[in-house]
Amino acid sequence: MASYKHIFIENVRSSEKYRAPPSMGAQPRIPVRNRVSQSQKLLQQFDEIWQQKEQIEQQRGAEQVATREGTYISFNSAAGHDLITKSLEDLRQGIRLLNIKEVPLIENQTQIRATVYVPNGKEGVFISKINSYSTKNNTAITFSNSIDHEAATTAINQIGNNISLKSIKDNVVGGVIKTKSLINLPVGQEEFFISEITRLFPNTTIKITPSNADLVNSIEDVSIALLEGLWTDNLQAIPNENKKWCEAWLNVNTKENQEQQQIAQFLITLENIGIEVKQNSIIFPERVVLLIYANREQLLELMLQSDLLAEFRAGQEPAGFWVNESNIEQQVWVDDLLQRINIVESNVKVCLLDSGVNNGHQLLLPLIDDANTLTVDNAWGTNDHETGAGHGTLMAGIAGYGQMEQILLSSDSIQLTHKLCSVKILPNRGGTPKELWGDVTAQGILRAEIENPNMVLIYCMSVTSPEDVNMGRPSSWSGAMDNLAFGEGENQRLIIISSGNIRDEESWQNYPESNFTSSVQNPAQAWNVLVVGAHTEKVQVYDTSFQNYTPVAKEGELSPYSSTSLIWERKWAIRPDVVFEGGNLLRASDNSITGHIDLELLSTSKQFNTRGQFDTIWATSAATAQGSWFAAKVAYEYPNAWPETIRGLIVHSANWNAAMLLQLHTQPGNRGSYRNLLRTFGYGIPDLERALYSEESALTYIVQDYIQPFNFKEGSSTPETNEIHFFNLPWASDLLLEMGEIPVKLKITLSYFIEPGAGEIGWKDKYRYPSHGLRFDVNNVHETENVFRSRVNIAAREENDEVSGDAGSSRWAIGINNRSTGSIHSDFWEGTAAALATCNHIAVYPIIGWWRERKHLGKVENKTRYSLIISLETPAQDIELYTTVKNMIEVPVEIPV
Repeated sequence: MASYKHIFIENVRSSEKYRAPPSMGAQPRIPVRNRVSQSQKLLQQFDEIWQQKEQIEQQRGAEQVATREGTYISFNSAAGHDLITKSLEDLRQGIRLLNIKEVPLIENQTQIRATVYVPNGKEGVFISKINSYSTKNNTAITFSNSIDHEAATTAINQIGNNISLKSIKDNVVGGVIKTKSLINLPVGQEEFFISEITRLFPNTTIKITPSNADLVNSIEDVSIALLEGLWTDNLQAIPNENKKWCEAWLNVNTKENQEQQQIAQFLITLENIGIEVKQNSIIFPERVVLLIYANREQLLELMLQSDLLAEFRAGQEPAGFWVNESNIEQQVWVDDLLQRINIVESNVKVCLLDSGVNNGHQLLLPLIDDANTLTVDNAWGTNDHETGAGHGTLMAGIAGYGQMEQILLSSDSIQLTHKLCSVKILPNRGGTPKELWGDVTAQGILRAEIENPNMVLIYCMSVTSPEDVNMGRPSSWSGAMDNLAFGEGENQRLIIISSGNIRDEESWQNYPESNFTSSVQNPAQAWNVLVVGAHTEKVQVYDTSFQNYTPVAKEGELSPYSSTSLIWERKWAIRPDVVFEGGNLLRASDNSITGHIDLELLSTSKQFNTRGQFDTIWATSAATAQGSWFAAKVAYEYPNAWPETIRGLIVHSANWNAAMLLQLHTQPGNRGSYRNLLRTFGYGIPDLERALYSEESALTYIVQDYIQPFNFKEGSSTPETNEIHFFNLPWASDLLLEMGEIPVKLKITLSYFIEPGAGEIGWKDKYRYPSHGLRFDVNNVHETENVFRSRVNIAAREENDEVSGDAGSSRWAIGINNRSTGSIHSDFWEGTAAALATCNHIAVYPIIGWWRERKHLGKVENKTRYSLIISLETPAQDIELYTTVKNMIEVPVEIPV
């Protein structure tokens, strides 16, 4: 799919914004089918499947090649409809539902596809269900009240035409006792039966459906499953002629402890095909995961030989693979990567404020020279003094390369679009008095900027302290970070900070409750920085010594290392802002907790001359290094983007996965559950492609603008709110109206930096810590521009905290109150394109801050800047949102004079 640069809008006063609650309790969408034609079509398709199966068995038998005993079958729903997948499985018959996935279609809709394993001898199960659909009815009649059972039975059994009563009983419906009967009704007698029952029992409810109707009507077609049917990851990740590491998920019988026998059987099959495999495995209830090295042809052959497959996924080599290799073997990987590096000159650098960096590592030499290994105190030196593999050097590897495991496995050219700088802010021994923490950080930033004038520097710091957090109240250190980011309103800086870690085993044993009560650490209370927490996708350990251990966190959940702001006072900023991979831990049967390198992130070791090129890093440090790499990619792509914009794009691109929503019991429309979600995961996991580019069906506008929040009343020394901005962006209203009921997601992110309050007095409430605040609003459905302007302007003149009147708060997923803390506000609305077409007016307006309240400080008339990011996204892939808007911008409409 084509990608485009985001659209930066200048000198425009026009806007958009919108959000509606999702529907609840929807019934399955099942097509209406013709009973005869539907059964005939499916019976013919099953006949073709069995014929194809027989031909394969005969051909492979003649060639004396091993062949599986059963058949993998794909069941597909109709476009835009559901598939009754629960009825596809019959464990008593050995019929197993292997996987279910949603498949995008060309017609701007999706299709549900399920893969099912049918063992030999059970081919007739689905044939029987279809025949029952064709020849049998499920018939029930409900009388309007309670009637005599014997009299009803006699009357129904005397109707004739082989119609008879199966059962009869009384039920209480809405406080009324009603009699219900189930009937044997032959196909073809439906109209006769309805007329007789209506004659005998007026006001009776009659329900007649074919047997297995929901299942059979939901099936659009069936076929022998192809490789794509078993591949549940991104289809583009399927190996071609070149081999790749893949996860083979097996369907095994763990209930009767047969999994080891089945694994051994599968390993023999792999050996016969010539597929390399890691000898250890992960065992879940009814599933075993093995890592295999295969190309497409081998995977297809594996499908033909094995009856144990449930699904394939793209394999991710754990960090332990490289760490456990010899230094000589690691050097081979380093040499290969160095040959694939393409250094792109740019003015972007990630500056690590850490324990120093040993920049002699071969992979770091292209990224950081001696002039950029700096220190706050010359007595500390510039080397990485942390024990083992170091800390700053490990941070450098990820900040420079991103996910090291992925690029080592890749054969592609790697573009390095930014470089590194290191400033050592930690002494080799002892500690720095906490009152100096902010000053030392500021000195580190100053040294980096002296060495790198005219460079775009992104600061990365994973040094935190559990002291001086106090339920989210700002500290001197966090206030210093806000000052450094604000930069006097002219030299703003993007600073990325870790949320801080949970380090003790007792807390890990009580995961996740201990995470929910462990506070994000100082200085991550800062409003202007980007705070990074950690989630984890790492659940696989291939070390046979740990087969009886289980991951502490499930795939996609909060990393056991990550702290949260759930216990903070509600008025303080949401922390973290986003999460990146931070690794996982293992739990033994006695509840003891241990780490493992397979659950950590690979990076560059400071001990490259002695122990090895690679080692691992984990927790929010690793996550923060990834966030800095991510930010540098955005800064390179958009050289004119402000730090507020880069921070905004990272948050704007983020989303929560299903595991996060489940772990926090998030419910649509429940503001409390979304608040907990935000204070645990921030806005979720950032998506680099979404942060960097728009697509035809996913358009992003960016506005960078200045506003003067406050002024003095004319002829007076009394300060007041000054101006409000209205945006009327190029809006594809006609196209949205044509799209009608097609779903569209509108997301808005407002990002700006505040000047922190001067001294402890500024930390008493949310009005006085920030110099000012900004908020956004969008007109409601059918709310005209004039009405909208009047509503929002009145609120601004009255100087209330939030917009008064009906702001359409029910539209928003996160909610006005949840999104209105800190200095970055993001929310989204999902609804129909037609509704969104009328909601195209956006306002940005100020709320109270100490610039206005403390006029004696001379800041009342200060201007400030903000970034407003607005995106429209639809799953309909053939919608030309981007092109339509781009043409509106490039081909202005002529206005006659």
